[in-house]
Amino acid sequence: MEEHKRIFCENVIPEVPDLAIYIPNFITQEEENEIIKYVNSAPLPKWTQLSHRRLQNWGGIPHPKGMIAEKIPSWLQKYVDKVISCNVFEKEKLPNHVLINEYLPGQGIMPHSDGPLFHPIVTTISCGSHTFLDFYKRLDITEQHNPNLEFSLLLERRSLFILQGDLYHNYLHSIAEKDTDIISKSTIKNLGICGEKFSEGESLRRGIRLSLTIRHVPKTSKLKLRIG
Repeated sequence: MEEHKRIFCENVIPEVPDLAIYIPNFITQEEENEIIKYVNSAPLPKWTQLSHRRLQNWGGIPHPKGMIAEKIPSWLQKYVDKVISCNVFEKEKLPNHVLINEYLPGQGIMPHSDGPLFHPIVTTISCGSHTFLDFYKRLDITEQHNPNLEFSLLLERRSLFILQGDLYHNYLHSIAEKDTDIISKSTIKNLGICGEKFSEGESLRRGIRLSLTIRHVPKTSKLKLRIG
C-alpha cells in the first residue's frame, strides 16, 4: 500500500485541477505489441467507422437504457486488471468496458466530456504513438463559443492517464487534428513526469495511435434490450 501511495504521489500532475495522474511506461513494449496485434486482428464487424476515426467496443455498447454486458476477452482483461491494480476504482465500480479508438496521423476528436453513462473515472492506455490531450473549461450554455485552451497533456505511447473529479465534471477534452505536435512548456503540464525528456519547440510527428479507454458503466443488463 505504501508503494502504491508513493507511485501515485510521484505521478500526480502538478498545476492540474483535482487528482489527475500520469504514469509513463505503464505497459512494456512487448505488451504494447500484443495489444496492437490483437486490435488489428479483430474481425471487421467489430470496428465502428466514424467520420474522423474508427473504434471498437468491448464489454458491451453503452446506452442510456443500459449496456448489455458482454465478457471482455482474456487478452484485454489482462490490461483491465492491471489498471484495477492501481486501486483508483472502488470495488463496487470496477471497470467493465473498454473503448478502443484508432487515430491516424491528422485525426482527432472535438472537445467533449465522457458524460453520465460512465462512473466519473477514466483511465486511458496509449499504444503506437503519442498524442496531445487538450483541456477546456466547461462554459455556461450561454457562453459555449470558442472556449479557451486551459492546458494540454502529452500522452506518450505505453503510458496510463487517469482523469477524475473536477477534471471529469468541469472540463472538456479533445485531440487536435494534426500530423505534428510542438512541445510548449507553458501549456503542457506533465512534461516533468514524462518517461522521456523533451525540449521547448521540439517537433513530435504522430503515428497510428490506439487508445484503450477503460471505464465503469454503472447501468448494465444481461438481457437484450429494445433499443431504437
